Amino acid sequence: MSTTELTLDTFESTVTADGITFVDFWAEWCGPCKMFGPIFEETASENPDVTFAKVNTEAEQQLAGSLGIMSIPTLMIFRDGVQLFAQPGALPKGALDDLLRQVRELDMDEVRAQLADGADSPS
Repeated sequence: MSTTELTLDTFESTVTADGITFVDFWAEWCGPCKMFGPIFEETASENPDVTFAKVNTEAEQQLAGSLGIMSIPTLMIFRDGVQLFAQPGALPKGALDDLLRQVRELDMDEVRAQLADGADSPS
């Protein structure tokens, strides 16, 4: 499966869907983005059960701004509507594969319980 291009209109419904979603924030002029792009595409083709999506930050400046994207590439990972990871920087293939393995192994009931406990705690 190839990657999906996300826009302001499609972002929310994509990342809140069931399953795992990796989102690559990129721009055409960005050198590290050009290096990371093929790695992201290769990982997408190897994992057809995972949604791999891209946001062109030049075309989607409002979306990137609302999410606080300050550096590109930035990778965000969601599972079952929960954001689990957000980090700028291009990753090597092994690190991307390792992140995917860790996300697959998470107990999402436990993650939700931790999030609920954190929301109930005083700041």
